Amino acid sequence: MSQSIAIDQPGSVPASPAKGNHSAGEVRTCETTGLPVCLNAQRFVRLNAVLAVVFLLVGAIAALLLGLTRWPAVHLLPADWYYRILTIHGLNMLVFWILFMEVGILYFVATSLLNSRLASTKLAWASLGLMLAGALLVDIMILRGKSDVLMTSYVPLRAEPGFYLGLILFAVGALLAVVNYFATLYIAHRDRTYTGSVPLVVFGATAAAILAVVTILHGAVALIPTFLWSMDVIDTIDPGWYRVIWWGFGHPSQQVNVAAMVSVWYLLATITTGAKPLNQAVCRGAFVLYILFINLASAHHLLVDPGVSAGWKIWNTSYAMYLAVLASMIHGFTVPASIEVAMRKKGHNKGLFGWLVAAPWKNPAFSAMFLSLVIFGFLGGITGVTLGTEQINIVAHNTLRIPGHFHATVVGGTSLAFMGLAYYVVPLIFRREYPLRSIARIQPYLFGAGITIMSLGMSFAGSYGVPRRHWDVEFTGAQLVAGFDAGAHVMLGIMGLGAVLAFVALLTFILLTVWAVFLGRSNEGRAMTAW
Repeated sequence: MSQSIAIDQPGSVPASPAKGNHSAGEVRTCETTGLPVCLNAQRFVRLNAVLAVVFLLVGAIAALLLGLTRWPAVHLLPADWYYRILTIHGLNMLVFWILFMEVGILYFVATSLLNSRLASTKLAWASLGLMLAGALLVDIMILRGKSDVLMTSYVPLRAEPGFYLGLILFAVGALLAVVNYFATLYIAHRDRTYTGSVPLVVFGATAAAILAVVTILHGAVALIPTFLWSMDVIDTIDPGWYRVIWWGFGHPSQQVNVAAMVSVWYLLATITTGAKPLNQAVCRGAFVLYILFINLASAHHLLVDPGVSAGWKIWNTSYAMYLAVLASMIHGFTVPASIEVAMRKKGHNKGLFGWLVAAPWKNPAFSAMFLSLVIFGFLGGITGVTLGTEQINIVAHNTLRIPGHFHATVVGGTSLAFMGLAYYVVPLIFRREYPLRSIARIQPYLFGAGITIMSLGMSFAGSYGVPRRHWDVEFTGAQLVAGFDAGAHVMLGIMGLGAVLAFVALLTFILLTVWAVFLGRSNEGRAMTAW
């Protein structure tokens, strides 16, 4: 990065930045980091962060209900409500919570790290309004009980028109936010508000924004005709066509998260330890690999589909896809290596891992970031590469091994990293201190443990053949003897226990964050209390 923002390191506050392009009264200097904070951008970072936490709570409640339903000993929900809650869980967790957070991240890095004003307040308001209206409309349509089509909404499953309209409105709002981000990059470059190359965090966020444009365009191609079909304007939608196009939206939307998550890793590594990337060119090259090749991973959702050729499947799930895997491996090694170098410079040189033992593990932002890296890199990465192989996918497709994988990547990876970021967003942008700091310090560990246990339970239950979405693994009332042996039940029980632990940790994070934002002790006029 162009300047140090290692705010928990004594004497590390950078000098005042170069003059930006802000109007009078539209910027403040952060008392903790010395970075400029655009007040217009600050407003929208706050609003997007608050809405993100609200939809995170909705998705979390749904997650608990689902975990207690898939756990055969509890089996909480009836069939209709199970699929309804599964639909609302997927969209609130995979789309609404994460994208609201990502929009806030884009606004922050484009203004504070580049010392620029936000390009358009009007565009930011339009984006926020459309995203909120779309998310609310989708949730209302689901709770009405006529849109139980899950996140994938595969044709010929048919939801109410409002369901598709809500998704379209949300996508348009997100696209406007990305346009606003690119416009801010332009005016920062035009007005020369920074020197040299953009910081690595901004570069990574730009990679996420580019992926977001590709993703949203795929969503438009899939969902607009489906919206017209739901209103009987179009007679039919080809299911095979829909699946191919929809996964150009469904899977890359999670790759936007990956690029944003990695950017947060670099940011938190710098904030908490003073770490700096060992080789900027290599790290930036890895983000470019994401842009060029990570979309190919969409193919692993289509490996059992007859509509695409064997050659296409083999190419996309072998040679080409591994270029994106290489990018994740580069980041997975570079972030810990940069932390090691920073810690050793401070004198923590005892033994091979003395630097790691001395790391700031009591800082919840650091522990959340490092646990996110480990869970995503090992549990998510290993399962992702294996499930993306054509031969293994044929066996594992639509078993619980699939959600076992993406709960490790999206939840154990992205969501945990974003929680870690919140432990600095609230004190620095909301200018409020977290209460009950001892509880905040253990929250990432509880959540990381819960999501790991849940993911492993899902993955091993899937190895027994337990289906991905089926409401009742006992197949109660079936004319033929069905169900799974004791091993599968043990794994589903482990999954349920992990889900309960993860929910408790997630609820703890939400309560602490809400308390801090609305009732926390103000730190205006002084530096935040170091973790």
